[in-house]
Amino acid sequence: MNLKGKLEIVGRTDTGRVRSHNEDSIGEDVEIGAVVLADGMGGYKGGEVASAIAVNTILDELHKSVPGLTPGEMDEQTGYTRESIAARDSIIKANRTIHQTSQSQPQYQGMGTTVVLAVFYDNRVSVAHVGDSRVYRYRDGKLSQVTVDHTLLQELVDRGFYTDEEARQSLNKNLVTRALGIEPTVAVDVKEEMALPGDIYVLCSDGLNDMVDDEEIHLTIKNYGDNLEEVADRLIDLANRHGGKDNVSVILARPIRPFPAQHGWVDKVTGWFS
Repeated sequence: MNLKGKLEIVGRTDTGRVRSHNEDSIGEDVEIGAVVLADGMGGYKGGEVASAIAVNTILDELHKSVPGLTPGEMDEQTGYTRESIAARDSIIKANRTIHQTSQSQPQYQGMGTTVVLAVFYDNRVSVAHVGDSRVYRYRDGKLSQVTVDHTLLQELVDRGFYTDEEARQSLNKNLVTRALGIEPTVAVDVKEEMALPGDIYVLCSDGLNDMVDDEEIHLTIKNYGDNLEEVADRLIDLANRHGGKDNVSVILARPIRPFPAQHGWVDKVTGWFS
């Protein structure tokens, strides 16, 4: 299904105030309802190579697979939709490509990247991620974090060694326990939920949430949410004004109107003129 006119997308990426180059990559394909963000790491230009491979591979794979799917159809073995499986598989393919590149080209040995991906379809969204890049959802004036960081710190919080407040003050926020390209295989977390008109999904690298706390992100969306361009610019500016210690990237995606799957021929004809 083509989501042009049904999904608004705005993306920004910035080097920040400290780093010499930008290792983040972002990408989108509104026709298949996909947005993806990657935060690279490792070696001479390795991070930017890894993140670019991730974004390009994922979008290429989804562009091949998603148009041929029946929107919202369930996979009997996993209980997930076919779109979720396609999202997972595209990330697995990206991991394999990055790992093979790092093994074959010594200058990129050890490179890796986090990734977060959202695919919109049939009034739903599938979110898949590896690492500590995040997805937030803003709905009815409330901001909630959709993803769970793959970090040592988050594991310690989950085990009760840290409170959430202590974690926010920790100096060890960025020790990731999963990333693309480090090993030949990778575990991908996938989550599905309904996507409602007016929801705002925020994909971001840790260069945003390390510099800007959730309350500031919430207030920025609350005050400027009518204009996603303004929200994106202000979030980047906030991160930089708070120090800009890392590259910072943001993608905002908002369903403009319902986008249910079209199954019958009447629905298809109606879709041609909607």
